[in-house]
This record gives sequence, C-alpha cells and structure tokens, in this order.
Amino acid sequence: MTLYPLTFHPLFKTRPWGGRMIESLYGKPLPPDARIGESWEISDRPDDESIVANGPLAGTSLRQLMEQHGDAILGGARAAAGSRFPLLCKILDARDRLSLQVHPPGHRAPELGGEPKTEMWYIADAAPGAELFAGLRPGVTRPVFEAKIASGEVADCFHRIPVTRGDTMFLPSGRVHAIGAGLVIFEIQQNSDTTYRVFDWNRPGLDGKPRELHVPQSLASIDFADVEPALARPAVVEDGNTMARESIVRHGLFNADIWHARAASSRKLDEHQLRVAAVVTGKARASGGGVALEMTAGLFCLIPAATTDATLTLDAGTTVLLIEAGR
Repeated sequence: MTLYPLTFHPLFKTRPWGGRMIESLYGKPLPPDARIGESWEISDRPDDESIVANGPLAGTSLRQLMEQHGDAILGGARAAAGSRFPLLCKILDARDRLSLQVHPPGHRAPELGGEPKTEMWYIADAAPGAELFAGLRPGVTRPVFEAKIASGEVADCFHRIPVTRGDTMFLPSGRVHAIGAGLVIFEIQQNSDTTYRVFDWNRPGLDGKPRELHVPQSLASIDFADVEPALARPAVVEDGNTMARESIVRHGLFNADIWHARAASSRKLDEHQLRVAAVVTGKARASGGGVALEMTAGLFCLIPAATTDATLTLDAGTTVLLIEAGR
C-alpha cells in the first residue's frame, strides 16, 4: 500500500456556544440552522472516525488505516490507547464563551474514569477584545476556588489573557481554562474527549436544560499551583527571504511549528516522521506517494511517516501550522 497526504471529511459538532464562522471563513458546508462549534478534522475516536476524502484511499476510515497500516502511518510516533491515532485535530468556532473546565492529568485520569488531555490552541481569527481563560490568579487556593464555586463567582479565579490572531496557548492536562467569545481556533490535542466542567455561565444546553457540571472531578484534576500561565513564546527556526519558520510548542506528545511563506516556497520533509499540516491562510500543496493535495485555508492533512518524497509547497503569503507527532 502506497501512502500519501490524506485529508478527511470533517465531522461537525453542534454546541450552544458555536456559530457559522467555519463556513464563512473556510467554505465548509455546514448543516443549516445549526450552531456549529467544532469541526473535527482528523479523528480516530469511537463513533467519530474520520473518512478519507482524497486519492485512492477515499472512503476508508482512519480507524481502518490504523488497523491495517498503523506502523507505516506512525513511523516512530506513539499510538494512543487501543492503537489509535495519537492526535485529535479540530477547528473551534466560539461565538460565546465556553464552559470553565479542566482535563484530568495522566496520574488522576484512571481513577476518575477519564482520559488525560493535553492540547494547544492556535488563534486563527479573533474579534477585538477577545480573551482566553487559562490557569489561576495569584492567591487562588483550593478553598478559595471551592468558595467561589458555591457563590457562583468562580470565573473571578481564572487568569484572563487578551489574544489576537497568531497567538498560541499550550494547555497541559490539569490547567483550568476556557475559550472566550469571538475566537476561531485550530486545536491540536491528545486523542481524548474527557472534559470536566466547573461552571457554564448558567446557560442552557441545546436541549434547553442546564449542562452537566463535574465539580468533584474538576477539583481532583486542577493544578492549583498553575498561576498566570503565559502564551507560548515563538522561537525563530528559519528567517530567510522566502520562508520564516517559528517553533511554538515543544512537548513529548507533539511539536508545533508555524511556516510563513514570504514568496512561493517548497520544502521536502524529513523521512519517517508523522506530520499533520493545516493551512491557516493562503494556499499550499502537500505531495508525496504519487499524489498531490491542493490545500486552502481551513484544510488539514495527515502526512503518514511512510510517505515517499513528502513535500510541502506554499504560495506567497501562506501560513501553515505543521505538527509532528511525539515519539
């Protein structure tokens, strides 16, 4: 089996805080009259399996590919539990604030019945005054936090960070957080779907009823030493006439770089490394294994480790988020 850059049909998720920006920004045809908060671009979750949209493997699920060609896809990257693809990649459209929440750290997840979830947010679009909630304010101890939950003022405990397009926030498991209103985010995370809600702004869910909260699990998961975390600080990797590259996340689960093409640029990728590429703005082409994939803003592709002659070509003015899965 010859592998090549793969793109998938998105899986759309209705959310009470969602909107229609995924369609207006990226041309993805959303279901009518629905508030779409998430577009799952690459997923190997039970009941949420991405289906290949391009090339000879079109119609095949990512689950099937992992079962039949897992080693060729992963190379030296670590699979998730159950030999699943290690990452879950999404576009989020937050027209309203998300719930204040936390994901369990690895050492607590089993006893809580969940999965650890470390993630990053790349800000693809931001309304004026947009902000993130991440970590705690100074002086917030567990007793203070519990008292604020009881009084309905727990949002006062969260550190707030103004953000603009191009910012990145890294969120290890255990960091309390929420996305503020007016943001479109490219989210890269562990293959996990465990979220414990602390507070949801007293709003109803899509069924008109209050959404479930998970206060005991949240309190068991929160890192109360995580005070005033900062946005990721980009480190310049390349600053040439045609291309600028910045490293924005370095972690055992994944590394993330941003490529900015000042002029039309082409780069051959290192062999035997699993990657995910996502176009933030502009146009690009991912090629290899005898297949070329034309990419526009909002398109994600998986480049299997066994892809031969894997190459990324960027038009002038294009920005691409490039993820390397952890080994």
